[in-house]
Amino acid sequence: MNQATRLTLVDRATDEMSIVAQCRLLKIARSTLYWRPAAVSEDDLRLMRQIDEQYLATPFYGSRRMVAALSRMGWIVNRKRVRRLMRVMRIEAIYQKPNTSRRHPEHVVYPYLLRGLVIDRPNQVWCTDITYIPMAKGFVYLVAVMDWYSRRVLAWRLSTGMETGFCIEALQEALDRFGSPVIFNSDQGSQFTSIDFTDVLKTRGIRISMDGKGRYLDNIFIERLWRSLKYEDIYIKAYASVHEASRGIGGWLTFYNDTRVHQALGYRTPREMFETPAPCGYVDNASALTTSPQAHQQQEKDSIELEKAL
Repeated sequence: MNQATRLTLVDRATDEMSIVAQCRLLKIARSTLYWRPAAVSEDDLRLMRQIDEQYLATPFYGSRRMVAALSRMGWIVNRKRVRRLMRVMRIEAIYQKPNTSRRHPEHVVYPYLLRGLVIDRPNQVWCTDITYIPMAKGFVYLVAVMDWYSRRVLAWRLSTGMETGFCIEALQEALDRFGSPVIFNSDQGSQFTSIDFTDVLKTRGIRISMDGKGRYLDNIFIERLWRSLKYEDIYIKAYASVHEASRGIGGWLTFYNDTRVHQALGYRTPREMFETPAPCGYVDNASALTTSPQAHQQQEKDSIELEKAL
């Protein structure tokens, strides 16, 4: 049982046992029970917005290069502050890290199952991810569940914190509305490796796949969704409240699913591709982006055929 779960077991209203005794039995510090997170300063919020925009353009920038880039824009910041804010935003530089075999002792990390896999139908593979959403004052986190083949967003949720609950809610809604996929892919975030989240998938017999550490290209389609959402909606409107953000993001995602045509889908919408899959060969969806494993395989085949022809 983790500390967050133990904290929920403390009953402040009971007269039968003091809070001191409850904390002692649950093995938690009483100061932790009373702690409340400090509000993020206006200056930090402006800096986080700038970091988010820079990260979309250069996701390979770590805290050192991020500080250098911010300095060129006129920000006077040190690496310690930038590194702290990047942790809050749940972003990190993309590069191959040492000791990637070390896993959370309480969470199982599953292998990546999509390498070399041809994805040619709806509900074959779903994926999910969480992104940071800046607002005029404050910020929230957005989780979405997407069908890999059609790019349709099946469910989404906003949250002011990084608890697992809002991720499970989005997953459960997608499963209730659209059935079960064969494979479910995510990154190695603690929300997706948690027992509560993976148990929902296991009970339905869904195979679990997880990206390699620091490899955002393993989940490229939902990363492209975040980029489009932020440039086409979030940065333009600067929502003033969570309610306003929820309404605006919901409207944009409806537009994305039902109206916005995709070149990679043969200029069809995600909803059309999900409900009426393209005939075989109509859209080479699996290799639509040059970063996908299928694209590299196709390039190798083309090279071999060219060599034979010569």
